[in-house]
Amino acid sequence: MKVGIIGLPQSGKMTLFEILTGNQRKDGLPVTKATPGSADILDTRFDALVSMYGPKKEARARIDLMLLPKMEQENIAKGDIFRDIADVDAICHVVRAFEDEAVYHVDGSVDALRDIDMVTSELLIHDQIFVEKRIERLEKAIRKIKDEAQQKELDLMLRMQAHLEGEKPLRLMEIDDDEEALIRSYPFITRKEMILALNIGEDDIDSNHITGEVIQRCESQSMKAMQVSAKVEAEIAMLDTEEEKNEFMEELGITEMALETLTRLCLEALGLVSFFTVGTDEVRQWLVRRHSPAPVAAGVIHSDLQRGFIRAEVMKYDELMEHGDEAALKKVGKMYLNGKDYIVEDGDILNIRFKV
Repeated sequence: MKVGIIGLPQSGKMTLFEILTGNQRKDGLPVTKATPGSADILDTRFDALVSMYGPKKEARARIDLMLLPKMEQENIAKGDIFRDIADVDAICHVVRAFEDEAVYHVDGSVDALRDIDMVTSELLIHDQIFVEKRIERLEKAIRKIKDEAQQKELDLMLRMQAHLEGEKPLRLMEIDDDEEALIRSYPFITRKEMILALNIGEDDIDSNHITGEVIQRCESQSMKAMQVSAKVEAEIAMLDTEEEKNEFMEELGITEMALETLTRLCLEALGLVSFFTVGTDEVRQWLVRRHSPAPVAAGVIHSDLQRGFIRAEVMKYDELMEHGDEAALKKVGKMYLNGKDYIVEDGDILNIRFKV
């Protein structure tokens, strides 16, 4: 799972990227090409399982991040940034919502809705241009030789064109499996899930900048929204101990760190759920597509487990926490054995029985 971080100049996207990944860029130079990084997914359930089992090894699931060059006319004209965006699974658009006279704004003033619309428009235009070129090629090819597959694709492209001209992203458009197969390799950007991160100032932490207008914009574009003060979270990240961090967060009224919020929204947007494997040797968090059957989840751990799957021994996280340990869970009959048809749920703790 790879999330691309985009935004206008001085929106705070580099600061947010550095907080999330721990990669501090010391040269201070502008980002001219995609910069990769990764971050652990923060999940309090994982922490509780580690405390319960005291394993020799612990491994969180990770999220891959990509800091992309700023959305300015030079980069947009070159088109490289769109190729980078096409390579990610979801987009995090960082929007400036903080006032600071020392930090210039490319348009001279802070206006979150204007900036949201500007970036959204550029992404829509990219997909429109691709669709228009594809329509031209298909119409030219069909005039020479009638081809059923090309005609189906042309019909789909014409529907997409009308949809985009209505200023609606393609993620709002219903596409069936056959149509999906026709366009799977195409670099559509507005089909990707998008998360809006409003970067607020320290004085605004107690207020909610996700206003009615922002909510309306997000709902109309099928985007998820969060707010974060990148500057404050950078200060928190510099503190030495978890105790100091927690005290500082409590003083400021921050209940959830940016990484925890962002990864949770990314998992929701991409339709992923977490499951765990536990023991005194290792506690590990895994990610799998929502609605996946147990053998598919087993395959995330190792292909042999999927190939030789017999059944899954399942514990429910909440029930394990309620009863205190595995022995107590077995005693009350809440250790479940499930077959190949079992659909893995978020928070499941799995022990895969298999034979190869």
